[in-house]
Amino acid sequence: MKRTLFILALCCTVLSMHAGNYRITKKRVNAITGYFSESLKGEKGTFAHDATIATKEIAALRSAIWNLWRESVANHSEEKLTPLSTITKEKTDSWTLPENLEPNAIMPYYWGVNGTIEEGEKYPMFLYMHGSGNKEQEWATGLALTQQQFYSPGAYFVPQIPNAYGEFYRWAIQSKQWAWEKLLRLAFLDDKIDANRIYFFGISEGGYGSQRLASFYADYLAGAGPMAGGEPLKNAPMENVGNIAFSLRTGEQDYAFCRNMLTWAALAQADSLQKAHPGYYDHFIDIIPSRGHGIDYAPTTPWLAKYSRNPHPKYFYWENYDMYGRYRETFYNLKVNETSRNNDNQRTCYEMIIEDNTINLNVKNVEYSCTQAVWGIEMLFSKSFSAVEKGNVTIFLNEELFDLNKPVRIILNGKEIFNDKARMSVGTMVESCALFYDPERLFPAAIDVDIKTMSATQHQSK
Repeated sequence: MKRTLFILALCCTVLSMHAGNYRITKKRVNAITGYFSESLKGEKGTFAHDATIATKEIAALRSAIWNLWRESVANHSEEKLTPLSTITKEKTDSWTLPENLEPNAIMPYYWGVNGTIEEGEKYPMFLYMHGSGNKEQEWATGLALTQQQFYSPGAYFVPQIPNAYGEFYRWAIQSKQWAWEKLLRLAFLDDKIDANRIYFFGISEGGYGSQRLASFYADYLAGAGPMAGGEPLKNAPMENVGNIAFSLRTGEQDYAFCRNMLTWAALAQADSLQKAHPGYYDHFIDIIPSRGHGIDYAPTTPWLAKYSRNPHPKYFYWENYDMYGRYRETFYNLKVNETSRNNDNQRTCYEMIIEDNTINLNVKNVEYSCTQAVWGIEMLFSKSFSAVEKGNVTIFLNEELFDLNKPVRIILNGKEIFNDKARMSVGTMVESCALFYDPERLFPAAIDVDIKTMSATQHQSK
């Protein structure tokens, strides 16, 4: 009964619009929720109702589709987040990670807030990853820091590593990627969470993890703050964090695994990128004098909390690298349908520059060569770039990035391949909702770009 009333209310809202041809009927509601259900199960479904829409319909349709997504996730059988309340030692829950990704993996977590917000405001959300000591003690320390030192008011997800041995004691492996994507998907549906103020951070092993995850998931984040870490930049390309606040704080005398030297390398790279791209690559990379592995953890979260996400940047650079054998499919408003890599040693780099209604998309492959190693740890690298000869991507468009009533021009590697008005459809909005599960990224239009033929066509939702 509640579902029927919800659908009728939703349909009435959309039917009240007087322009455009698209109307959400009961049949179309079922098609949308069916598509969402298949997507949540990991199945590749199709959405057949791909009618065109007008710009004046976008806002109402976006709201209606997001509400149907909300309902679909609520009906999806899975372990949800514990209801948000004050974070305490007594309030814990757990998720079971997929057996095929990590056997016997139960991940306990604290999920709660450490302060109060004003009425009408929302909480920033922080994912904290602990270090590699005794996991019970490390988890307890994370809770204590959340209650006493970290930014307040904030919502905190504080997990305990499920398995404390070998590669399983890593926060960036595929089983944890599954958990973080689930966390983002569920957090975006919580009306108390600010979708544009989400931050990943951690200490020691959590520093390594959060540095890798910052580069991997930058499009979902407002900022990231690894502490007492330092990854080889091949594992966490700095180019990818151009639109987020990035903090990395390490002791000057933190010699183990070359953490201090790797932090110096990150600082040099961040400074160089910031100089080359003014207005991007805001960073707080601090090598703390006279300190070893133990540092003051208090400054990181207040610095991060000053920043909000820009979900629609007009410039980004994405080096699509594999993290523990898995590549991202999407980044900001770009989706990779077919890779341009020729072999496993290559990565594909996508640079997008949007000015007025023109997209400059530069695509190239890159290979790394180590130029300096210390104690077997690769420290510095040179990169060799090569032209791409294959690949296919989709560029999603919205009214934040373009005037959708005017032609959109696409220039691929210096050649114009598209100059036309983009076709807007509810199918693209539904597809992008399921693809990104992000309230900021329900895109009404998209263009498919074939790199091999240097051509582009209007996107057809699938």
